[in-house]
Amino acid sequence: MSFKINYKQKLFLYYFSVFFIVTAVFVLFQYEREKQFRVDQLESSLKGVTDLTNNFIVSNQLVSRNKIELIDSLLQILPTNHSRITVVDNKGIVLFDNFVEDYGHMENHLERPEIQKAKYSSLGEGSNIRKSATTGQAFYYYAHYYKGYFIRVAVVYDVQIKNFLKAERLFLVFILFVFVITWFILSYVTGKMSESIIKLKDFAIHLRQNKTLEYDYQFPENELGVIGKQIVEMYKKLTETKNALSLEKEKLIKHLFVLNEGVGFFSSDKTAILTNTHFVQYLNLIADKSSIHPEHIFEMSELKNLHKFIKKYVVKNEAAINPYFLPQLEFTLKKGGYYFVIKCIVFQDKSFEIYINDITKLEKRKLLKQEMTSNIAHELKTPVTSVSGYLETIINNKDIEEDKKDYFIEKAYKQVIRLTTLIEDIVVLNRIEEEVDSSDFEAVLIKKIVKEIVEDCEGRIDQHNAEVKVNIPDSVIVKGNSALIASVFQNLVDNALNYAGDNVQIKIDMYHQDEVSYYFSVCDNGTGIPKEHLSRIFERFYRVDLGRSRKMGGTGLGLAIVKHAITMHKGEISVKNGSGGGAEFYFSLPRNLG
Repeated sequence: MSFKINYKQKLFLYYFSVFFIVTAVFVLFQYEREKQFRVDQLESSLKGVTDLTNNFIVSNQLVSRNKIELIDSLLQILPTNHSRITVVDNKGIVLFDNFVEDYGHMENHLERPEIQKAKYSSLGEGSNIRKSATTGQAFYYYAHYYKGYFIRVAVVYDVQIKNFLKAERLFLVFILFVFVITWFILSYVTGKMSESIIKLKDFAIHLRQNKTLEYDYQFPENELGVIGKQIVEMYKKLTETKNALSLEKEKLIKHLFVLNEGVGFFSSDKTAILTNTHFVQYLNLIADKSSIHPEHIFEMSELKNLHKFIKKYVVKNEAAINPYFLPQLEFTLKKGGYYFVIKCIVFQDKSFEIYINDITKLEKRKLLKQEMTSNIAHELKTPVTSVSGYLETIINNKDIEEDKKDYFIEKAYKQVIRLTTLIEDIVVLNRIEEEVDSSDFEAVLIKKIVKEIVEDCEGRIDQHNAEVKVNIPDSVIVKGNSALIASVFQNLVDNALNYAGDNVQIKIDMYHQDEVSYYFSVCDNGTGIPKEHLSRIFERFYRVDLGRSRKMGGTGLGLAIVKHAITMHKGEISVKNGSGGGAEFYFSLPRNLG
């Protein structure tokens, strides 16, 4: 297991190491200096003896008179009477040694270390500690060279001399005391210095882990503390700015998704950054292919003008874009009975926005209002006229046969049922429009609803020899009115079974999703819808084939109910004919209306 030290410990170890090294060098230097001082004291004392001996020899001319043995008389008055005095001539011959009686037969001393040092030293001095080859005792030797001879003084290297030469150790106690005091001072100082660093480290870890600041960081009153405070203050300001920008961004995104226009933002490499539901729906209306994704817009042949514009100002343009004159493009596109205004603007960083607006509604709004009253009157008049005719026949023909009477009553009853269904559909439409805010919304499991609808329609599916395929994940849940959402899928399936023909395949698919909506399609491979009717298919009472609709019992309100139910849920719906034939309905339902 690895041992990890913190910044305070590292800082302490650094300063302590520096202090320890300096202290150790100082102690060693002082210790050696103290030892050298003791040695100098001893040698100074011994030099005094050699000088005194030399003065005695010179003043009494002992060498010239060959009376060197008279030095014995000097030994009585020397302060160190236990000293060994040896006189050696230039050739190394021992002339006198008070520790050896037969010094005349002693071996040559010229190679003795202390003699060699004195011979070649500029001061004529030399010393050495060694065992004597003559006496076998250990001595501290000091030799001094005088004119024509060496005088060597030695003292026995015993415990007394050893202790004298040892350095005074009192200063070591003082150094140890200073060392301990410095330890505490360094610990305090490094603690203060590292406090700001440790807090900054904790602050950085908090940011790295995307955690919010749980408390206010208090830094010491020093330079590092000031830096730490400034960093925290700058972070708080950046956080406030970021939160404000996030709020504005959220407002913008929500605004985009409540617009009636399709808006898409793309990066310079044509990657979709953000698109709203209308953008996806309009692309599916314009494209010949089915289930278009936002980035497929750059593959659509219908938008060649847009492709050229983007290629010119985004792909190939290397020059900087003037922020006051951003490149813009606007043109109108007609497709499948719909009219769209398409705009594009390129920003400074070569990202761009594509805007699609369906202007078909504006042109048709007046016509719809004019036809609405006429359609309601017409749709109500037909069954009422039929019922009135059948009842009038019965009343005016009292003797009518019972079979014919029953036949007329049955016909009148069917028209009443049709009239009731029509009124119920009108009531549903009115309820959708009038009770949007009061509807009960709940979590709706889409696949469960679709499976129930398909199961309820099994008889009719078999009757038309049709096939229904459902491709919706089990996890798809929207928040809405379950009855109205069920009516959306029910009416679209009924529409396919009633008008697509026999032997058709009906596909119910969830083909796309984003953060806001799920995107569904209900497609068949039947006869499709004539292009001239596509733009009006969701109008109330509008029928593509009036006679067939009457025969199938339709009221002309089914797709209008689908349209209003999806609009009530803040979704979008569109219809087109597939490239292989058949009608294709595309619609969105928000994931969460809360």
